[in-house]
Amino acid sequence: MKRIATLLFVTLMLSSCGEYNKVLNKGTIEQQYKLATEMYEAEKYDKAIKLFDKIMTGYRGKPQMERIQYMISHSYYNTKQYSLASYYFDRFTKNYPKSTKREEAAFLSAHSYYLDSPIFSLDQTSTNEALDAMQRYIDTYPNSERIADANKYIKDLRYKLEKKAFATAKQYYHIEDYTAAITSFDILVSDYLGTTFREEAMFYKFKASHDLAMKSVFSKKEARLKSAVKAYERFNRNYPESEYMKESNKLLDKINEQLADYSLLVVTP
Repeated sequence: MKRIATLLFVTLMLSSCGEYNKVLNKGTIEQQYKLATEMYEAEKYDKAIKLFDKIMTGYRGKPQMERIQYMISHSYYNTKQYSLASYYFDRFTKNYPKSTKREEAAFLSAHSYYLDSPIFSLDQTSTNEALDAMQRYIDTYPNSERIADANKYIKDLRYKLEKKAFATAKQYYHIEDYTAAITSFDILVSDYLGTTFREEAMFYKFKASHDLAMKSVFSKKEARLKSAVKAYERFNRNYPESEYMKESNKLLDKINEQLADYSLLVVTP
C-alpha cells in the first residue's frame, strides 16, 4: 500500500505544473531530499539522480548520507550508467564499512564493472577492473550466496580477455609479423592455462614459425627451421588428433625438405 501511495503521489507531483522543477531548482534541501527519495521509490531514477546531485554536498557527514549514497548508486545502476554505478557503490563500501548493505554494494560495484566491460575487440581496461573487483568480492565474502554468480562472471571476463589475446596474436600473424605472433601465442597459452584457444594457438604458433623460417635470410634460416620443428612436435604431442594435423604435416614436410638441403651443404673433410 505504501508503494502504491508513493506512486500516486509522484504521479500527481509530475502532473502538477512544474512542481518537480520548482523543487529541483528552488526547493529547500529537505524538500529536495524528500522528493528524491519518493522519485527513487517510484523508480523515476533519472529524476531522482538530479535531485541527489543537488543535495549530496549539503548532507555530507550527516546520517542521511548513507541512504543517499546507496540510492544514487542504485539509480545509476538501474539507468545502466554502469561506470558511475561502480564508482558510487565502491565509495559506499569504503565510506560505510559497517553497513548491512555493504556486501550488496560490493557485489553490485563489481557487477557494474562487468556490465560496463566492452566487446573483446575494444580496450579491455574495464574488463580487468571488473575481474579485480569480482575477485575482491569473492575474497571478502567467500560464503556469500552470490559466489556462484561471481564465479560465472569471472569466467565470462577471463574468456573475453583470452579472446582478445588470441585475436591480437592472430592479427600479428595475418600482417606477417611472425616474431610478434609467436611471442603472443606463447603468452596466451602461458597466461590462460586451460584456455579454449590453446589448440588453435599452438597450431598458429607452429604455422608462424614455419612462415618465419621460410622467409628468413640464409644465415638465420636453419635455426628457425629447427625451431619450427620443435613447435610442431609440441603441437603434435598435445593434439595428435587435431583437425589441423593434416595441414601441419604438410608444413612439416616442407621444413624437412629445407633442412635436407642444408645437410647437403655440409662440407665433408
